[in-house]
Amino acid sequence: MPSDNTFKIGLCMAGAVSAGAYTAGVMDYLLEALEEWQRRKDSGEANVPSHNVEISAMGGASAGGMTGIISAAALFDPIVPVKVAPDDLLAEIPGSTLYHSWVDLVSANMMDLMLNTDDISKDGLQSGLNSTFIDQIAERAVSVRGESAVKRKYVSKNLPLFVTLSNLNGMDFSVTFRSNTPKLDKYMVTSHNDYVCFRLVEDENGYRGDGFIPLNFGKKLNTELAKNAAMATGAFPVGLKAREIVRDSKYLNDMDWFKYITRDAGRLFPKGDYKTVNVDGGLINNEPFEQLRKILIAETGQDKAEEYQRYDTFKSTVLMVDPFPSEPGEFKGTTALKSVVGNTLSAMIDQSRVKPSTLIDTLDSNNAGQFLIAPVRYYEAGGKEESVEGPLAIACGSLDGFGGFICKEFRIHDYFLGRANCEKFLIDHFTVPRDTVNPIFTSGYSGIENNALTKFISRSDGGLQIIPIFAGRKDEAYMPVFSNGKIFPGIREQQIRSYRKKMKKRVEKIILNISDNSKLENVLLWIGAKVVLNGKLADAAISTILKSLEKHKLLE
Repeated sequence: MPSDNTFKIGLCMAGAVSAGAYTAGVMDYLLEALEEWQRRKDSGEANVPSHNVEISAMGGASAGGMTGIISAAALFDPIVPVKVAPDDLLAEIPGSTLYHSWVDLVSANMMDLMLNTDDISKDGLQSGLNSTFIDQIAERAVSVRGESAVKRKYVSKNLPLFVTLSNLNGMDFSVTFRSNTPKLDKYMVTSHNDYVCFRLVEDENGYRGDGFIPLNFGKKLNTELAKNAAMATGAFPVGLKAREIVRDSKYLNDMDWFKYITRDAGRLFPKGDYKTVNVDGGLINNEPFEQLRKILIAETGQDKAEEYQRYDTFKSTVLMVDPFPSEPGEFKGTTALKSVVGNTLSAMIDQSRVKPSTLIDTLDSNNAGQFLIAPVRYYEAGGKEESVEGPLAIACGSLDGFGGFICKEFRIHDYFLGRANCEKFLIDHFTVPRDTVNPIFTSGYSGIENNALTKFISRSDGGLQIIPIFAGRKDEAYMPVFSNGKIFPGIREQQIRSYRKKMKKRVEKIILNISDNSKLENVLLWIGAKVVLNGKLADAAISTILKSLEKHKLLE
């Protein structure tokens, strides 16, 4: 159970592809704010709120899950926030694991790497795009200098973290029926919703028998598994390479989240390694907030919604970072086969992500159990301040999240937008009512002089900041000026069209790889690919990219 003055946060990070740069920026500022508050408390400075806020768990899907693993590794070394962009805008910042992993990647020009055909061999095609750069980033991100995590009072000593997976193997379990056919009395069900769960510990003795795999980046304890899990949760189907995960089956048998498959169904996994092929975790579970809630319930003992959804009583909350927050959309479709195929796939993905109704009911902005940081960008138009929200606010939002691979400036923009959005969120929205009777905050803010208290009061709702911010927005711009002379980046159409030749070459090699040229029909297919098909596919890809960039106002 937490001490009386500790408030716990479960960080839920949704999928985002290259817009993971936005989530990384949010994490960068969040850690900076917590570090600054802790420094002031430790120094005995006057008029510093005395309560504690602890990151008690992290979980995510796809880019969010990758950011969780990267952030956990970053805790083993000093964290230096990236407050402003470098003078040389495209310069790398290897001292920041978050920035280096999500903004620098491995090249300013990622398109040349992702269209390169060196990954296509006779052994088989792995993905539509060359994904070898992901292995380089993952290996770099889990390589740390410290042997133990740097002690930070605002992070749980034995931090649990997890990623979601779409497990292509599937996990079978049965429901028994009374039947007239004794051999067919079991109704088999297959679940593809999978998780790999870790807990930061000193050594193997830290395992609690709960399915959370012991992890220590400094001592290389299960770091290879963590690296593979990070790559697996971000393996966007077809576009990026699927990944294999090998883990001891005891971790699945011990995990309560799988008990309906294992213990309740009387079907434990056999002892030994359990090997799966996995794709993007966001395909099935893109916002795993319900799993974070389960961890927080175990931490606080508050298992009733009337406790954790009320500001006067809650001891924890789920904080979600989502670069692509869900919005109601208008159905556009016909009975034409092309339309039906696309909408069927969308329907299957949407349905697989549906949360239980009891959890949907809790997603009410008047409730205290969950908060959301999502993109919002401000700009001046006609002498007035206007805003853009959601995917159109971020540069990496183009091409359904792949836009950040086109231009490094897109990733730079989203990183600093994430920082700015997190700052404003903590100052004005992550609050409790000023008249709260919650003992965590009444005690934490007691003794603060009135003139000092003012800076901890939200300008938006008049509430008290849960995480006190000591230095608000300064006069300098939060966003650098990009090569187009603006604070929102862009790219020229000519640059996009210059990739046509490489696209054609990759399409051609993909078609050749999946065909057997010893057969006449495949020779004809090769000729068709060489002369017509690969060119048309490249043209279609170029057209799609340009339309998306234009929609996001990124085309110069």
